[in-house]
Amino acid sequence: MPAPRPLPCEPAPGPAVKEPDQKTGGQGMVVIHTDGSCLGNPGPGGWAAKLAYGDKVRRLSGGFRKTTNNRMEILSSVMALSQLSRPCMVDLFSDSRYLCDAVSKGWLYNWLKKGWVKADKKPVLNRDLWERLLPLLKKHRVRFHWVEGHAGHADNEEVDDLARAAASRPDLPPDTGFEEKD
Repeated sequence: MPAPRPLPCEPAPGPAVKEPDQKTGGQGMVVIHTDGSCLGNPGPGGWAAKLAYGDKVRRLSGGFRKTTNNRMEILSSVMALSQLSRPCMVDLFSDSRYLCDAVSKGWLYNWLKKGWVKADKKPVLNRDLWERLLPLLKKHRVRFHWVEGHAGHADNEEVDDLARAAASRPDLPPDTGFEEKD
C-alpha cells in the first residue's frame, strides 16, 4: 500500500486556524491525537494517530511484534508529525506523561546536551525514536497536551482502539530499535 500523501498544512477555514507566526509562515493549526499500546510490556505493540486539519482527517496506525508501550507512544508522534509536508502549528494530545513531560519539561533537550545520559547517569531509553522526533519538533511548532487515558475523551479512545488493533495484527514486523538490544 502506498504511503499517504503528506497533509499540506494550508490555511483552513474555521476555528482550527490560529494567527500566523514567523515559524509557520501563516499556516493553519493541525490537531493530533496519538496513542501507543502494548499487549504485554514488552510485547506486541501498536501506535496510532489521528490528524485533523480543518475538515480533513487522517488516521494512521502500525505495530511491531515485540516492543514497549513507551516506544509506541513516541513513535505515534513521530509518525503523525512526519505526515506534515510544511511547517505547521500543532496541538498534540497524548495520554503519555513520559512523552509530554520529556518535551514540555525540557528533559529531551537536556538528554541531548548531556550526550543521551539521564541525571542518574544511565543511558536514555528509546534514543533512536527521540532522535527521530527532534527534527520534527524543530520543523513544527508543537504544543504537547496530556490527556487522561481511558477517561472518556473521544479522540483519545479512538486512537487507543486503533493502537490496540494494530498491536493485535498477525505477522507484525520487528521493532529493530528494540529487538536488536534485546
